[in-house]
Amino acid sequence: MRPGPLIRRLFGPYERGVAEAYRRIFIDLDALADLMITWVPQARKILEVGCGEGAMTERIARTYPAAAVTAIDIIPNVGRLFRGRTSDVTFCQETVADAAGREPASFDLVVLCDVMHHVPADARRSLIGAIDQAMGPNGSLLFKDWVISPTPIHWLCGASDRYLTGDDVAYFTMDGINALVTGVFGPGAIRRTGTVEPWHNNVAVLVQRSSAQRSDQPFSADTGNR
Repeated sequence: MRPGPLIRRLFGPYERGVAEAYRRIFIDLDALADLMITWVPQARKILEVGCGEGAMTERIARTYPAAAVTAIDIIPNVGRLFRGRTSDVTFCQETVADAAGREPASFDLVVLCDVMHHVPADARRSLIGAIDQAMGPNGSLLFKDWVISPTPIHWLCGASDRYLTGDDVAYFTMDGINALVTGVFGPGAIRRTGTVEPWHNNVAVLVQRSSAQRSDQPFSADTGNR
């Protein structure tokens, strides 16, 4: 059960404002968008994985006004609170594998923001592998997640995340992010690393396929071989 959406809807017309205020306690999505455009100045076709109700999608569409944006999630009511431009922004309730199968090797930029800690550990590698299949030959992945620290804000984030989503969330260490990414994209795939206000727990990495990796062979979730 996911009590978060039910609680938010109790705020009626104030729901969107309350959701934005709550989110800013933990992350400044506008700052993440600024970092994104600095790292990836141009993108014509963007895939956002785990878009939820559309908060980050709004920033993506605003930051790349000429790009076609596909935002996907497996939850119902995908993009329900989105208030950005409607041209060239498409919401789909589907998996990354679905998107990659429909449009393989076609996205200049894939955005994965605060999704992976909700994904069961045994499914993470497959998800990153599907993202690899969706990315174009010169594509980039912006992978942002919350990393573990022995601080009160980390404990608060964990408690609220578990209660509001009902998920058995499991956060990363930086070593864990590195291992997951390089296990699929190869050594040296993380090209940039940064943090996002207001907490250093918000870690973003820019991922690009290393020269040793090939994009013309299918990803194997069992072996990691390409």
